[in-house]
Amino acid sequence: MENCIEVKNITREYPQFRLNNVSFNVPCGTVMGFIGENGAGKSTTIRAILGLLKKGDGEITVLGENADTLTNETKEKIGVVFDGLSFPENLTASQLDKVMRGIYKTWNSEKYFGFMRKFELPLNKKFKAFSRGMVMRLSIAAALSHNPQLLILDEPTSGLDPVMRSEILDIFLDFMQDESHSILISTHITSDLEHIADYICFIHKGEIMFTEERNTMLERHRILKCTDEQLGQIDKSDIIGIRRGRFQSEVLTTNAQKYPDIPSDAPTIEEIMVFYVKE
Repeated sequence: MENCIEVKNITREYPQFRLNNVSFNVPCGTVMGFIGENGAGKSTTIRAILGLLKKGDGEITVLGENADTLTNETKEKIGVVFDGLSFPENLTASQLDKVMRGIYKTWNSEKYFGFMRKFELPLNKKFKAFSRGMVMRLSIAAALSHNPQLLILDEPTSGLDPVMRSEILDIFLDFMQDESHSILISTHITSDLEHIADYICFIHKGEIMFTEERNTMLERHRILKCTDEQLGQIDKSDIIGIRRGRFQSEVLTTNAQKYPDIPSDAPTIEEIMVFYVKE
């Protein structure tokens, strides 16, 4: 199996939003960062991948099976983290262990309680009293405790402080030491992806702008530092986006080699996204 997720030409219509012919693949054994502004379609796409939305046009396969008819065996191989509490708020961590043992044949209580200790989460406190950061740590622990092959993560580091975010990213990197494991991670904190992502998929207004190997994407894009006179010399077709300042303008382009006399810098993933969104 070459790809753990294949999304082919999916379209979903909503009153004020449309996923338009979305296509991308997540190669097995890789981490795919899924980026885009709020409302771009990230969460909608993830829910379509998980078969949680009504069927529209297109086709989605997950671990070799149609996403709309996943077998229980395949579902057990998928760990999921949503941006929010996915469990009944009146449960405690100890009670959740008993529930999950009845759902997942592969549930590992020892691993689960190990994460509870590592994340310093209380065992007998109801989830409704958890902070946002505690909810995210709980969700990650639960997703990893049934030994998944594929992680699908929607904003998994949201609400976490920098130290805990770093620790979570290290856990994801440990997870990827097994070459059969894969991750699709949607996040607004694009700096996290510079540490763990192999590929970047960028969605904007319900359409895929590009899917590319991370380092290739970063090398292909450059930010030109232009005076007003130099800005006028740049072909408009080479301009992805402009950020104007008092003394100079910054231009994102993939054709910096055409302008050797204009100094340029390498962009971050966040800067690339911002320039595309600003149009």
